[in-house]
Amino acid sequence: MKISDKLHQAHQVSSRPPPATFSFEFFVPKTSQGVQNLYDRMDRMYDLNPIFIDITWNAGGRSSSLTNEMVLTAQSTLGLETCMHLTCTNMKIELIDEALEKAFKSGCQNILALRGDPPLDGSESTGDFKYAKDLIHYIRKKYGSHFNIGVAAYPEGHPEEEDEMRTLQYLKEKCDAGANFIITQMFYDVDNFISWCGKLRKLGVEIPIIPGIMPISTYAAFIRRAKWSEIKIPPHFLSALDPIKDDDFLVREKGTDLVSEMCRKLIDSGHVNHLHFYTMNLEKATVMILENLNLIEAIKCHETVGGTELPWRKSLHPERSKESIRPIFWQNRKYSYVSRTATWDEFPNGRWGDSRSPAFGDIDLCASELLRQSPKRAYELWGTPGSLKELSDIVISYLKGELNSLPWSDGAVGEDTKVIVDDLIELNKRGLLTMNSQPALNSVKSSEQVFGWGPKNGYVYQKQYLEFFCHKNIIAKLLQAIDEFNTNQGESSSAIISYYAVDVHGNLTTNCNDDDINAVTWGVFPGEEILQPTIVEKTSFLAWKDEVYRLFSEWKKVLASNLVEAKDQAKLQSFENMMTEFSSDFVLCNLVNNDFIDSNSTLFKLIYDLNLDVLA
Repeated sequence: MKISDKLHQAHQVSSRPPPATFSFEFFVPKTSQGVQNLYDRMDRMYDLNPIFIDITWNAGGRSSSLTNEMVLTAQSTLGLETCMHLTCTNMKIELIDEALEKAFKSGCQNILALRGDPPLDGSESTGDFKYAKDLIHYIRKKYGSHFNIGVAAYPEGHPEEEDEMRTLQYLKEKCDAGANFIITQMFYDVDNFISWCGKLRKLGVEIPIIPGIMPISTYAAFIRRAKWSEIKIPPHFLSALDPIKDDDFLVREKGTDLVSEMCRKLIDSGHVNHLHFYTMNLEKATVMILENLNLIEAIKCHETVGGTELPWRKSLHPERSKESIRPIFWQNRKYSYVSRTATWDEFPNGRWGDSRSPAFGDIDLCASELLRQSPKRAYELWGTPGSLKELSDIVISYLKGELNSLPWSDGAVGEDTKVIVDDLIELNKRGLLTMNSQPALNSVKSSEQVFGWGPKNGYVYQKQYLEFFCHKNIIAKLLQAIDEFNTNQGESSSAIISYYAVDVHGNLTTNCNDDDINAVTWGVFPGEEILQPTIVEKTSFLAWKDEVYRLFSEWKKVLASNLVEAKDQAKLQSFENMMTEFSSDFVLCNLVNNDFIDSNSTLFKLIYDLNLDVLA
């Protein structure tokens, strides 16, 4: 969606003034692990409900192509409306075309058109565009109105032009060329900014003016950025921060108060109803300002009224816009799910994909994309577990909130899991390695904060789902007990507890039909069809099986490196042996209790009553 449309939609006149909105800027990290860590940060900051994010452009080489890749991930996987920076200095038209085409195909509709820094030697640009307005004209000529185009502005003047009115006139020329919104350079002088807005409006510029807000984290960074940008620091900023400049904690606290006061004055001026934060790829300082302004709480209250649209994050990629159903197996692996299904057939009738596609289930991912951690980071997070007990302990630490990720879970354990977390811990203590789960729900309001989703005044339901690795020597005993349980429940031909169990070679045992599609999450809403956004079925489970076993293999590979200290080489060998044995000896199993009004203890009790314990 276009930024100008989103801003208009958010600020429509209502019975009460709507709260100000905000957005975040991120820059392209220099390392692959930095990129993965930034994705995690962007994912967390999604929950703050920014109107959009933007990603900077680094002209030339891998950095520029990485901008396009990050835009695609933000749009497709994270579901964040994204604006891509695009500079034109020293850029050949072929590179501009490539960047715009990739942005177009990813569903990105917003471009921040920039001239960029001139050559350091003072020579003229050798590219096909001299000014940002030339780039705007080109984008409009080639793509018409598809892209919403933003331009940069300098409230305290441009270092290459001393005449303020000429700088304003250059900005108006960019707006007249087809710009839809303005994002300004950072500043701290509010009075000057308000005066500058008035001058710009008098020139006839009516598009939204978005102020660039730079949080204050440390004194040194605050001074360095102000000098680099050649902006004025108000005396009261210096008098407040100078005495405490050696205490980073106090500087951030006081800096938050100063910038928050500045933002309030901007909003009260009537010129501004949206704030754009230069996060510098950090989180805390920006969040503190939003909390001070009560903007986070306002958004939370608004969002809770109707829950979220679906229980999983919807992709903004145009080819996935109708997607309304996903297999539950990837609910903690949204990055790999979107990557893996990108080459599957399109999503007919809003379904999750067509298993008849020749590309269905194919794994075409490198290790870093599959494991999502560098060797060093994987070693720091999970070490080298040399036994099933040590592996189980890692999962238990995760379930207790002591780890924020696992090789098969991209983020921290969710609030919804806490209903059954004690039982999950107990299973891992017994050597049944849990992978994925959800508790049963019977008629929970769609506005409920933890489990709610969908339109307001609806009700949501879930069947209990449990997925884990079980040793091949005890899986038959467990499945026999489930068959006996189902037989004792009555005459129905449908199993109360359904299951799939598969080993690394694809040998499958199940009590489901080949074409069964079991909706394990659904919602009932006024005036709408019943939505069934999460399912369990055979073909996608087998595709998931390939990925999980491959995950263990890749984990073993990335740790077989020089990062492991010499004294730990013996433990590394134990880890590699254990991983090999695990893949050979353990079966991936999932259970669904189709009696959604039943207690969440039923599946766990089946296992406890059998005294299944691999670690005994």
